[in-house]
Amino acid sequence: MAQEIWWTAPAEAPDGEVVMVTGRDNIDKFRDSGKYNDRIEVTWPYEGGGMPDEEVASLMEQADDALRAELKKEKAVILTGIYTGAGQRNWVFYVKNPRIFQSLLNRAWAELPLLPVSISAERDPEWQEYAEMRENTYIAPGDDD
Repeated sequence: MAQEIWWTAPAEAPDGEVVMVTGRDNIDKFRDSGKYNDRIEVTWPYEGGGMPDEEVASLMEQADDALRAELKKEKAVILTGIYTGAGQRNWVFYVKNPRIFQSLLNRAWAELPLLPVSISAERDPEWQEYAEMRENTYIAPGDDD
């Protein structure tokens, strides 16, 4: 299995706050397959704007680790981006089937306390959100020196 490649770059939220964007590279095979037509976003708001406090950040890291562990078992869901800042964390997924995603999320977070997240889904067969995120934040490997 190919190694996942990610980049992280600062971006600006509409209100001017900094948002750290972590995007996944090297996913053209999924994007070009025509099978991942639905985009699902999981949003976790937190107090204070800016970056999450230490306690919330720790719980977010646990949630992220659990998600990634389940994603390794499920090829019908691709995590393409994570945005953190301006009072929220947002995970962006492209999926073959939203019901599969729901099952994956329930398995991933079964051992965690109830998390204050909202979930939205929409059709995005052209991967417009991913293309915009990549265009605005992409840092090629070795360019971050």
